[in-house]
Amino acid sequence: MSQSRIVLYYAFTPLSDPEAVRLWQLELCRGLGLTGRIIVSAQGINGTVGGELSAVKQYVRRTRGYGPFSGLEFKWSDGGAEQFPRLSVKVRPELVAFGVPDQIEVDEGGVVGSGTHLRPEEVHRLVDSERARGREVTFFDGRNTMEAAIGRFAGAVVPETETTRDFVAELDSGRYDHLKDEPVVTYCTGGIRCEVLSALMTDRGFREVYQLEGGIVRYGETYGDSGLWEGELYVFDARMSTRFSDDAVTLGRCTGCDAPTSTYRNCTDRGCSTLRLWCGDCEHIPAESRCDVCAARLAADPQDPNSGRLEKVRRR
Repeated sequence: MSQSRIVLYYAFTPLSDPEAVRLWQLELCRGLGLTGRIIVSAQGINGTVGGELSAVKQYVRRTRGYGPFSGLEFKWSDGGAEQFPRLSVKVRPELVAFGVPDQIEVDEGGVVGSGTHLRPEEVHRLVDSERARGREVTFFDGRNTMEAAIGRFAGAVVPETETTRDFVAELDSGRYDHLKDEPVVTYCTGGIRCEVLSALMTDRGFREVYQLEGGIVRYGETYGDSGLWEGELYVFDARMSTRFSDDAVTLGRCTGCDAPTSTYRNCTDRGCSTLRLWCGDCEHIPAESRCDVCAARLAADPQDPNSGRLEKVRRR
């Protein structure tokens, strides 16, 4: 029985011809039978692909063979092509969609002005040294609130964001200005969002900004559930969440009854993109009704082609 694996990676590096890189990556993945999602931009590359272990190893080797990607670091995870319904390779204006491509500068060293990278053990040393001085380190979540609902660093600041684009308005709102003279550690799933977020924070006057190198994934590999992390990790594939150990606590709460759960579900509307947490006792609610977001969309446009599944469900 063949083994399957997933690799996650990113690199901020100037690319003069993103479309050429897209075509190369598309053909490479197709030839190896890999599926997943890859974003290419003038700022670099970001991807998650899965498939048979031997094919993934070839992919890693051949991708590193391209000069700008020679130092690319790959994070390995359980799973395979079955975690992704198809292969998607696209060119975007930004590697991470903060909506401010003109505010981000990338050179051969990465994002200009980003926070100081700290390995997991260095984060612990920072926390201990600051406490010895009578100061606390603030962990700043670089993911949206939906992701943070099932796991986050203890005491972390979780901005009110539904999408990555919301972070710019959050930072400009002034509600985090009290942190500008304090040590702040940004974190996200694999580290890519914090490359940009930490640069945006530095540009707005935050004086001591760090970022967790390798993100939550690397931290979990290092400390499991015996460190500063609490709960489970939301992931962008069919698994939707993962635990670092059997000791992981369940922080998520059911939308219907507030019971502990880590299970995300869409509502019955076929166009739904609003994931919410539902326990087993309440799973019939999203299976038989629309969420408020989809209901509002249908009310605004009764001819929306993405709606209509609800009526079919009710007739069965």
